[in-house]
Amino acid sequence: MTFELSILGSNGALPAHGRHPTAQILNHNECYFLLDCGEGTQMRLDANNLKRGRINQIFISHLHGDHYYGLMGLITSYILLGRQQKLTVFAPPGLQSIIDVHIDIHDPNNGFEIEIIELPEPNSPALCYESSAIEVYYFPLQHRITCYGYFFKEVKQKRNVIKSKIEEYNLSVEEIIALKDGHNINRNGTDIQNKLLTKDPKAQRSYAYCTDTLPIAHHFNLLKNCDLLYHESTFLHDDEERALQTFHTTTKQAAAVAKQLNAHQLIIGHFSAKYKNLDPLLQEAKAIFENSALALEGEKFKIAYQQVAELNAQ
Repeated sequence: MTFELSILGSNGALPAHGRHPTAQILNHNECYFLLDCGEGTQMRLDANNLKRGRINQIFISHLHGDHYYGLMGLITSYILLGRQQKLTVFAPPGLQSIIDVHIDIHDPNNGFEIEIIELPEPNSPALCYESSAIEVYYFPLQHRITCYGYFFKEVKQKRNVIKSKIEEYNLSVEEIIALKDGHNINRNGTDIQNKLLTKDPKAQRSYAYCTDTLPIAHHFNLLKNCDLLYHESTFLHDDEERALQTFHTTTKQAAAVAKQLNAHQLIIGHFSAKYKNLDPLLQEAKAIFENSALALEGEKFKIAYQQVAELNAQ
């Protein structure tokens, strides 16, 4: 099952050096989730051969323009293209009134439903979206205005009944269902242990999106052992004072977060326009957390399965 992140925009507030404002696509089994929608997102979708029509959920981290100014352009394109399926946008409070003004000017009868879900600030991670395949939690970040991170985690799968055991034990449909739910089965008063007939399901893969923020103040249990962590790294560490003033993070700080969370891989992004060459940022991060990478536009990051036994041992 596909679980892949595409980087559309990776720069900070100013587009520079061929880099654009923040936007990402998370593809889970060909269901596209758009994370932030900076200016130029539509063009970046086209450049990466990602179909905008597959986006049904959008997650906006905060209402600084470089994270949502592309949203109205995307909605306008949907109107012009005759979109019919519902579009749901998750965001901090304030987005509804912004979108309403634009829609009223363009055409209140746009032809499809736009649901803006303004998320109240939580004290701890809270569920905001779920399907049969994936759950999405949001959590507070530390920025100059209300800002949320988002955590995507696959729904836990049921146990896998070993095919050869179905015939060997002549398992009924009811018994197979019970085994998949983790139960033992009883034959003539004797329990047959579940582990003899089933295999562990694949591990739940996860992605944590932490944009504009100071280093995460609370290392939430929810985020521990995440497979892929995106954490903003606007500045090199010698600009730590500037990062603190602007509520941003340095390379070394982001790497320390990844290490404390025991993440499998770290991606750094939201780069200041002052940096044309990003190699020094990567080297600073790798010095603390080796499995670090740059959020280069056009790059794709596959979120791979880790072994259940490995995760349980941590």
